[in-house]
Amino acid sequence: MIYFTGDIHGSPWGIKKFCAKVKPTSEDIIVLLGDVGANYYDDERDDTVKRVLAKLKPTILCVHGNS
Repeated sequence: MIYFTGDIHGSPWGIKKFCAKVKPTSEDIIVLLGDVGANYYDDERDDTVKRVLAKLKPTILCVHGNS
């Protein structure tokens, strides 16, 4: 299954909550569209977003929004 969402603005908690509810597998994909915030601040906030998303089972793909 492929899931799409957008504009998490550096807050991965909604994606984590979604995964806890839906229970996607490693074969599933979540596409984050625009304003992800994983490389925005260049500090520990970016590291937190990346760490939380990396622990989830589905593949996470990010499509950059405007800059």
